[in-house]
Amino acid sequence: MNFSRQALLGIGMIIGGSVMLYAMVQQIGDSDQPEPMSAMVDKLSSEQESPQPLTTDIETEKRILAQKQKERAARVAEQEKRAKEFLTEQEIAEAEALAKARAESQQYVDNSAPATDETTNTEATKDVTTDLTVQPRNESQSTTDTTKSSEAEKQKAAQEQQEAQRQAAIKEQAAAKKLAESKKQAEAEKLAEAKKQAEAQAAAERKREAAEAAKNEPPKSPSEYQIKKGDGLIKLARQYNMPVEVLAQANNLSPSAALQLGQSITIPSSKQVQRLEREAAAAEQAREKKRQQEEALAKKSADAKREAQQKLSEARKEVKETDAKGSFGVQVALANDQAKADELAKKFRAAGYQVKTSATSRGVRVVVGPERGKVAALALKDKINSDPKVNTTSAWVLYWR
Repeated sequence: MNFSRQALLGIGMIIGGSVMLYAMVQQIGDSDQPEPMSAMVDKLSSEQESPQPLTTDIETEKRILAQKQKERAARVAEQEKRAKEFLTEQEIAEAEALAKARAESQQYVDNSAPATDETTNTEATKDVTTDLTVQPRNESQSTTDTTKSSEAEKQKAAQEQQEAQRQAAIKEQAAAKKLAESKKQAEAEKLAEAKKQAEAQAAAERKREAAEAAKNEPPKSPSEYQIKKGDGLIKLARQYNMPVEVLAQANNLSPSAALQLGQSITIPSSKQVQRLEREAAAAEQAREKKRQQEEALAKKSADAKREAQQKLSEARKEVKETDAKGSFGVQVALANDQAKADELAKKFRAAGYQVKTSATSRGVRVVVGPERGKVAALALKDKINSDPKVNTTSAWVLYWR
């Protein structure tokens, strides 16, 4: 009923606005029509009664005509403005009426949803009572109800379709999630299986290596082995899982010695291998210790030689005229004959010293020098005694001449 009132109100406003617009347009047309002939005659007669100069009449007519045109244009503009405002108000009213009608239609659809049996029976009874008391609806009201019912059915169908799409999307997401979980579980199982196989393979490899090592362990007691074609110490040592140095030592051979075809060698027992390994380790430690001692001694000798050389250089710089006159030398040996003396001189010359020999009643002297001054000669003696290349400790200073 409320919707019908709003519709009638909107239709009335539209009709009233159309009538008003028509009247305004008709008024504008009447104002634009030329004046009647009688009015023009009266105007001319009045103007003839009060004659004025021609020039003044023309200017006045022009001014009056311009004024009338301005007033007419102003009236037209004002009427057009009012017409536009009226049309705007009419459009706003129509939009509000349409929106209200739609809202009432939606409310009607919401209120017409199915209810319980008791409510339905009550509403049916109410509808019957209402039908008996109210007047019959007109044709337009019936059309409106039909339109509302059609729109309600369309909206209901659209809602059902949206609900179906939402349910389908939920099912699709659940299926995708389940598939992803299945793939993840399958990958995890596959990875676990691969890890298990790798561990089993590693265990089998360790077992095989242990069996191979046990097979190639040295014998419990020494045994004889006859060399065959292609055999060697390295091959046999690898075959019996022992160092080649141990196998060579057990047979008093060099680790690089070649074996002859048919030759017999001893394969040491495991206890012998352990003993020989300990002995070899001890020997290696002894050799390492000896090497370290030799390196320390060589370093010490080199340091002593360098120090002696430095002292000799300093002594040579400090030689003064006040020192004992003449030259001094360092006797390093007294050979039995000239051949022995020449051999010793050759060794000292190879070490970088100046050497001379001189025959005496007790033998042939081998003298290094000469040095100017006794201080320099003493420094030279210390250098010779600390030089490992000449290997002497019996050098002593003597007066050269």
